[in-house]
Amino acid sequence: MSLFHGIFDTHLQGHLLAVQSLESQRASLTAIAEAWLKALRAGRKILFFGNGGSAADAQHLAAELVVRYQRNRRALPALALTCDSSILTAHSNDFGFESLFARQIEALAQPGDVVVGISTSGKSANVLAGLKAAKAGQCVTVAFCGSQGGPCLELADLNFQAPSELTAHVQECHLMAGHILCGFIEEALAQSEL
Repeated sequence: MSLFHGIFDTHLQGHLLAVQSLESQRASLTAIAEAWLKALRAGRKILFFGNGGSAADAQHLAAELVVRYQRNRRALPALALTCDSSILTAHSNDFGFESLFARQIEALAQPGDVVVGISTSGKSANVLAGLKAAKAGQCVTVAFCGSQGGPCLELADLNFQAPSELTAHVQECHLMAGHILCGFIEEALAQSEL
């Protein structure tokens, strides 16, 4: 069991260091929170996308907004572009994987929507293409990436760089930041409805 304990301790220490370093991203997350709130108050939606674990994060955060995070309230318009297996397979088969998210942005996004591309490396070709399409469609573009940033930084209006280079810790920070944003949205909208 010493192997497990070593892995446990190493992962926990890395996680705690990354989470403690989130303070460095307070201004970035504040700007993203304001953009989400402005869009939702204006009747716009938030669209999320990413690959692998980032696809799961996209779905998770969309569900928190549509269903609820911590309080019962009206459903909020959010969508993960990673859920429709017919679109994912038809587009990838007919046109390739790189333009998968861009095509959905073209179909579903409207000016003023917030589009969140999630890429731990900041280099995923289909996430980059999706952000480019969102910019062309006059959406507010947001990148969730790791500490290296990558090309996503140049394509997004707003960025959250998880303070780690290790994919697992980047994903853990992405989900924590997403939960903080969802909590803010719920509370801000609840206060404005009083």
